Amino acid sequence: MTTPIFLLGGYQTDFARHAATEGRGLYELLEESVHGALEASQVPAADVETAHVGNLAGELFCGQAQLGGFVASLDPAFASLPTARHEAACASGSVAALAATAELEAGRYDVALVAGVELMRNVGAEEAARHLGTAAWAGREARDARFPWPALFSAVADAYAERHGLDGAHLLRIAELNFANARRNPLAQTRGWRFDPRDFTADEERNPLVEGRLRKYDCGRITDGAAALLLASPRYAAAWAARTGRSLDTVPRLLGFGHRTAPMLLEDKLRASRGSPYLFPHLRAAIEDAYRRARIPGPDALDAIETHDCFTISEYAALDHFGITPPGESWRAVEDGTIAPGGRLPVNPSGGLIGLGHPVGATGVRMLVDAWRQLTGRAGDCQVESARTVATLNFGGSFTTVVSFVVGTAAG
Repeated sequence: MTTPIFLLGGYQTDFARHAATEGRGLYELLEESVHGALEASQVPAADVETAHVGNLAGELFCGQAQLGGFVASLDPAFASLPTARHEAACASGSVAALAATAELEAGRYDVALVAGVELMRNVGAEEAARHLGTAAWAGREARDARFPWPALFSAVADAYAERHGLDGAHLLRIAELNFANARRNPLAQTRGWRFDPRDFTADEERNPLVEGRLRKYDCGRITDGAAALLLASPRYAAAWAARTGRSLDTVPRLLGFGHRTAPMLLEDKLRASRGSPYLFPHLRAAIEDAYRRARIPGPDALDAIETHDCFTISEYAALDHFGITPPGESWRAVEDGTIAPGGRLPVNPSGGLIGLGHPVGATGVRMLVDAWRQLTGRAGDCQVESARTVATLNFGGSFTTVVSFVVGTAAG
């Protein structure tokens, strides 16, 4: 990073709450998350100079666009705030964060608000699937699938199986770990769910196939929710640290980022990767960019990862692309306990998308909020002991837009 960007505090709504049945919409979710982030960071609303919002489908699920105007309505101090809304499918929140960091690095502003929001449980499952299908190439892929995204990610699993072999038991172990992690998270959508051991097997009654080779518990669920985060320049962060009695060296900062976008069609991505050891070379490149900018050698310098697991195969792909295992050998990190709580590199201690929940436009911001929590000792029962460096990986579509951040402290 050309300039350190500091994470001053963040907030996440309770992903188990059903916003529509409570009479809440996008505005109310944003309101709770933004005011929660201001309180958590001890940043006065009047100090915020710019705001960026991540959202995929407000128009489709709620008939609502122009979400930057919602932010400007949240507080009198925001009434003429410059804002922008960003859409990059499930990576919308991370792209909003990238835009905010670019403004801070350029010296335009000293304090930026980043928020992500989605309301998705106000329609039926098949209508929701159609809306979410707009993040694929409409009319050109998954045309015959009842649920487009399980079908496309089943195709990813097929590609892994063809190149490297794939045991479905490893995928279901990822699900089992993330649901177990979510039970410790008081904000997780599935924290109260109860499971039978057969749920994480190929039992057709307890865990039926959804599309292709992916089963019920291989799949994340749609979620209502929002997350918000306050980012700051070194100048503001130094004054803020002095005012709040903190050492600047202990304040989390963005150490590095990676951002790549591949062609829209999954089949084009898979075709382009022939001859590469990685199934998605651009995904590996984004992670390597984040490592390089953070000036770390690789995963051995990390204490935890929050990664995109909209499906179990998504996390499985992340493991080897992060370099935790050689390409095609993600199963090793599953079998030897590397990614489990207490393992060498815990993955998704929050519960991830499968366990915690996935309000699409909020997920990238939520990951950064969880990184801030880990680095400041606020993660509660999800805390990774002595966490000093955390990576995130967020992607939209079939690994189309990919964004990775490395977050740490100078003291670490």
